[in-house]
Amino acid sequence: MKLNIAVLPGDGIGPEVTAQAIKAVKAVCMRFRHELSTQEAPVGASAIEAAGNPYPEETHALCMASDAVLFGAIGAPGYDNDPSARIRPEQGLLAMRKRLELYANIRPVTAFASLLHHSPLRPELVEGVDLLCLRELTGGLYFGQPQGRSEDGQTAYDTCVYSRREIDRIVRLACEYALLRRRKVTVVDKANVLATSRLWRQVAQEIAGEYPSVETEYMFVDNAAMRLVRWPKSFDVIVTENMFGDILTDEASVIAGSLGMLPSASVGVHTSVFEPVHGSYPQAAGKNIANPVAAILSAALMFEYAFRQPDEGRAIRRAVAASIEAGAVTEDITCTHPRSTSDVGDWIAERILSQE
Repeated sequence: MKLNIAVLPGDGIGPEVTAQAIKAVKAVCMRFRHELSTQEAPVGASAIEAAGNPYPEETHALCMASDAVLFGAIGAPGYDNDPSARIRPEQGLLAMRKRLELYANIRPVTAFASLLHHSPLRPELVEGVDLLCLRELTGGLYFGQPQGRSEDGQTAYDTCVYSRREIDRIVRLACEYALLRRRKVTVVDKANVLATSRLWRQVAQEIAGEYPSVETEYMFVDNAAMRLVRWPKSFDVIVTENMFGDILTDEASVIAGSLGMLPSASVGVHTSVFEPVHGSYPQAAGKNIANPVAAILSAALMFEYAFRQPDEGRAIRRAVAASIEAGAVTEDITCTHPRSTSDVGDWIAERILSQE
């Protein structure tokens, strides 16, 4: 099988962790005899510096021509601390999502048995957690118009907009994934306050009738946030709008014990993008200390979702689990003899090749 992958390392620790993901991809391709072609392109702050655009046309063309995209991270402190900046790195991520029509962000949350003691939740609450969060990516407050500030700068406004089509396609996708799992979907909204949430609930109720074997429940976002820390094992598939999903998935990420452990997939109309949940973590950039596991597990998702090769994804997951059990982990996981980013990447790649 020939795999054409666009690699967008991005900013901060993005290049370091993406490089480790590529090591795992190359090991998988060697073991399973796939032909691999990769090409890099800039995005985010690095693209602004190189081309004056956080998502250049050349980068978009490469993504459109590729079978999948491995993405690192976006963000730089210089832009965060300049409220007057008109062009920001994060605009590149939003543009990529919009132009590739990446309407669904998929974030699996799994508790590793050997890392239960790292979770801020009690082990009995975390053990066995296996949930899937689907966040709508192309609508809501992040894209609604009008958006801006008043002339005197004393008032700011954002508009939350959703269409039936946007809601329908992601709720339907959530039901399809639930059929492959434990057949339960939780639709998260704020229908007691927001008109967009009332449309979400109406459309979700209509779709639920088409999936009688899937249990569908409806939950306000504040209740969902509370239940994620009180009873996370009660969730199977969560589906929600853009901003709620952004917040809830970051909250859910602590269940695994480290933000550096969680991958994600963004799927849509054109190609799909696979990226770690964590941000650019500029304080660690260039120090070779960042946890690469989320990026490596994102590569596992790529094999499973983009290429429909579950054995390849499973090989990566087994190697990651083995690295954790062997203590081949970075400093966010252990204070005793932590490994560097590149050492962990090497260990996992070697394990992939040596598996029976």
